[in-house]
Amino acid sequence: MARKAKTEGADSAENAGRLKQIALTYKMTRRTDSKIGLVIAGVGIATFGVLLGIGFVIGHPVYLGILGFVLALLAMAIVFGRRAERAAFGQMEGQPGAAAAVLDRIGRGWTTTPAVAMNRSQDVVHRSVGKAGIVLVAEGNPNRVKGLLAAEKKKMARIVVDVPVHDIIVGNGEGQVPLKKVRTKMLKLPRVLTGPQVTTTNDRLRAMGDLMSNMPLPKGPMPKGMRMPRGGKMR
Repeated sequence: MARKAKTEGADSAENAGRLKQIALTYKMTRRTDSKIGLVIAGVGIATFGVLLGIGFVIGHPVYLGILGFVLALLAMAIVFGRRAERAAFGQMEGQPGAAAAVLDRIGRGWTTTPAVAMNRSQDVVHRSVGKAGIVLVAEGNPNRVKGLLAAEKKKMARIVVDVPVHDIIVGNGEGQVPLKKVRTKMLKLPRVLTGPQVTTTNDRLRAMGDLMSNMPLPKGPMPKGMRMPRGGKMR
């Protein structure tokens, strides 16, 4: 009895947490998408109404009504998820570190290391490793990040061999990838590495990072007003 009550209590707490998360997501989405409530309600009513109407036509309004209710909830959830994602990307776009946030949610099989390279102008390169190889994702001024990408590739060339390296520049210009399409772009890359090869590649890159971290650099935040040396990079 005690175990059953404990389980039920945990389930209730989990459900409450989910509902709270949904409510929070809705509030955040509504800040940039004021019509989201009307759109979701319209989708639900339309889906239920169509199925219920078909049920009356074929003489099974109860069965089709139940099916319509279930499908209406599903359709509402799908529309809500897509519009919430679109709103989230809209709020993140142009913010420093936005690409890192997207890479962090790319899914299993990918290991992301944010800000492997950065310059004084805060242009930054993030690195993700998966079965498609190594993907360097840069955000910032397109002309400046090309130099960061080239330097990062040169550095990695001494550590990893025969591993494909792809680069993505986040942006809306020619040859760039919009923030909301970065995840899709990466997932479409051909898978050429096995699981053990991915692990080996990650280990070598981490070792390279450890070597860089052993350099006698001052710890803690950079003092206010302090500038990096000309041509220097943060790692």
